[in-house]
Amino acid sequence: QVQLVESGGGLVQTGGSLRLSCAASGRTFSTYRVGWFRQAPGNERKFVAAISWSAVDAYYADSVKGRFTISRDNAKNTVYLQMNSLKPEDTAVYYCATKTGRDSWTPARDDSYDDWGQGTQVTVSS
Repeated sequence: QVQLVESGGGLVQTGGSLRLSCAASGRTFSTYRVGWFRQAPGNERKFVAAISWSAVDAYYADSVKGRFTISRDNAKNTVYLQMNSLKPEDTAVYYCATKTGRDSWTPARDDSYDDWGQGTQVTVSS
């Protein structure tokens, strides 16, 4: 089982930026596919972004495209989510998740992932 720890959340004003980090355990982190999801109070968990093991492929929800950037540093076993031009509707708990193994992966589906972190709160004030 992969241990995941998110950090970097906080309170920011509309238009501000935050960078979330997802630190993962495991010596084969470079083979993991990683996604970010978010869940606002009373809402279901939704896809935000995902990145392939090689970082060649990145995927984004339409609502964050052009504002958020996902990246990874395999030497540090860490995936980042740079969030710019934040809006109040971005307020949520943000979770990272990993997909291990070589079987098929649908980046935007939460049931495609094996392990999840505890989440980090992002609050954007208007």
